[in-house]
Amino acid sequence: MMVKKDVDKKRLGRGLDAIFGNDVNALLDEIQDGNDGKRQVEINVNEIRANPYQPRKTFDDAALKELSASIKEHGIFTALIVRKSVQGYELIAGERRWRAAKMAGLKSVPCVVVDFTDEQMMEISILENIQRENLNAIEEALAYKNLIDKLGYTQQRLSERVNKTREYCANILRLLNLPHEVQNMIVKGKLSMSHARSLLGLNDEDLILLLANRIIKEKLSVREVERLVKNSTEIKNDKKPKEQDANLNYVRELIETKLQTNVKVDKKQIVIKFNDTKDLNRILDILGLIED
Repeated sequence: MMVKKDVDKKRLGRGLDAIFGNDVNALLDEIQDGNDGKRQVEINVNEIRANPYQPRKTFDDAALKELSASIKEHGIFTALIVRKSVQGYELIAGERRWRAAKMAGLKSVPCVVVDFTDEQMMEISILENIQRENLNAIEEALAYKNLIDKLGYTQQRLSERVNKTREYCANILRLLNLPHEVQNMIVKGKLSMSHARSLLGLNDEDLILLLANRIIKEKLSVREVERLVKNSTEIKNDKKPKEQDANLNYVRELIETKLQTNVKVDKKQIVIKFNDTKDLNRILDILGLIED
């Protein structure tokens, strides 16, 4: 019996693949269906804390409300997976159901309590979200980075675990090299992954941000973006000041002729330049602003 116990510890130490192979869904289904011998228990929603390794940073309010309405009417069919912590429980899988249940006013939710290590919890949380949830490209990239940085995944192992090609994994990880403003555009759905990948061809962060805004404003296609990236001079030209509105130019010329000094006019202000106090008094006199 001692030998078997030592072997089991060794297997657990190798990570989740030692327990369930490469199929996260198979493990989750087995646990949630009770086929592994674990019994469902009802746990107070306030005793459960969000998963610290949850890769999803944004939750769709409309989708949560829809799920909440369904839970209020029909209840929760699939148990949440949690582990015991120092204070209450930590979620491993089922955060959307937990949030929706709280929204629906449920006092407790069905759970299966498992005994996972921090490493196993992180791995299953990330893989479950990648395989079962629709993460945005930045959330997916951050999830991959966590698997590499914290669990020592190689890109080969990563590609095998998430059922993606190495090229796909490498490309999505490169999105984290983009400026944070551009990453936020991806998170908010303003930029597609294909557009973002094209931007990586530029080395200048200012140009990347400039072109990203132009993509959104002008609804540029990926092919148009690729062309602009190859000819970055055309993007740089966007940095040059736009030619002033003809009507404003006319107004500026009138004032300059009247005051015989340099004047700047835009849509919100007029700036009149003067050299010294004597020059200022001259301008005020022309404007009829000096009292006798």
